[in-house]
Amino acid sequence: MFKRLFWLVVGAGFGFGVSFWLTRFVKETVNRYSPERVSADLGSALKEFGTDLRAAATEAVEGMREAEADLRARIEPNR
Repeated sequence: MFKRLFWLVVGAGFGFGVSFWLTRFVKETVNRYSPERVSADLGSALKEFGTDLRAAATEAVEGMREAEADLRARIEPNR
């Protein structure tokens, strides 16, 4: 009798825990893919992309200037 009661309580506790976890998981998933959240994530991703693009362009310009200065230094001593 106590064995059945024990397993009944264990099963009920497990079922309650799983249903609580599943409900929370579904709510978070629905919230993650809501239009407001997706647009906010997309906006921030585009801002970060623009910042990275500007940094890459700046680094490329600096590299080109260094290469030009190196080439001029190689050519000018020969003149």
